[in-house]
Amino acid sequence: MSAPGLDTLRSQLLELILGVSFEKRAVTLSSGRRSDFYLDLRTTTLRPLGQKLVGELLLAKLMAGPRVDAVGGMVVAAVPVVTAVLAAAAHHDPGTKLLGFFVRKEAKQHGLGKRIEGAFAPGQSVALLEDTMTTGGSTLEALDAVTAAGGKVARVLCIVDRGEGAAEAFAARGLALEALFTRKDLPV
Repeated sequence: MSAPGLDTLRSQLLELILGVSFEKRAVTLSSGRRSDFYLDLRTTTLRPLGQKLVGELLLAKLMAGPRVDAVGGMVVAAVPVVTAVLAAAAHHDPGTKLLGFFVRKEAKQHGLGKRIEGAFAPGQSVALLEDTMTTGGSTLEALDAVTAAGGKVARVLCIVDRGEGAAEAFAARGLALEALFTRKDLPV
């Protein structure tokens, strides 16, 4: 897709995020930090237009960098993001080899007792996806789980980086955080 087309999609996604996912109010985040704004990106990623825009934009970022075998992330927030990217990949290339998976907070206590579900296999090069990044804590947990299972995390992408330490946490692990939007894109 051409750059002007991506710019239009990016503008549409930001408009959707600000319209349905952004609230200017005091909240406590999952990291335990206090914030004067809240982002619930599931209200964006679980809408048809949100799925389309997130999928197209994150896929474009993925295609512009080092190749990966699979995309995944920590439940729950990463699941619609992974699904959006896989749907966009299939739309552009019905024969795509890109696979998806998700990481549970802990291994299941029944069945095969898996912590990583989906099309993950040891040896894969993967990109971890997330909706919103604050400290990066849950995605760092996913990174550790994937690494322990024999995968190689090559990339980390998110929709919004709140600018509160996640980029630095991934840099300390040798990874750049690639975000569609940062704090400067938000009216905070």
